[in-house]
Amino acid sequence: MTDTERGLAEEILGLARELGALLYGEFVLTSGLTSKYYFDGRLLTLSPRGANLVARALLPAIRDSGAVAVGGPAVAAVPMVTEIAMLSGQDGGRPIPGFFVRKEAKEHGVGKAVEGPLPAGTRVAIVDDACSTAGSLYMAIEAAEAAGHEVALVACILDRKQGGSERVVADGYAFHAILVGDDEGRVGVA
Repeated sequence: MTDTERGLAEEILGLARELGALLYGEFVLTSGLTSKYYFDGRLLTLSPRGANLVARALLPAIRDSGAVAVGGPAVAAVPMVTEIAMLSGQDGGRPIPGFFVRKEAKEHGVGKAVEGPLPAGTRVAIVDDACSTAGSLYMAIEAAEAAGHEVALVACILDRKQGGSERVVADGYAFHAILVGDDEGRVGVA
């Protein structure tokens, strides 16, 4: 991790605490697992400063992976994808368009599960705010692959270290996280 990457991650962690996006107590997660902390990534990614910091932290890894588009599961990934796509069009580097994956394909129109400007065979990055068991990430990975795309990177803001990132890596995907948590409720820079 470079000094710049570490600095961005520390700013993101500080802002998450400041915004109340990182709370401590006893929580049941979407995965059904329990945790001593709760991370509400939307409080972070829907704030102007948080959106910018997260995009600046993830965009280099996305470009380095060779991905030419970024997407993830609706709802949590939508603000992340939007800010990454926007920043990529402003920073003088290669623009990275965005997309999102619906939980279920639409029953009307053309019935797509993957929404966005993606030609067949696009190399993509899949992002989400947090990874515990990687269920939401895999929903997006599977939909992107079923639509004919290649997943070059799986990334998140917070890796909870509850088996998801390990599964992603074991399945052969590159994985990147900004922050990492543990079972004791400690959250720090990945």
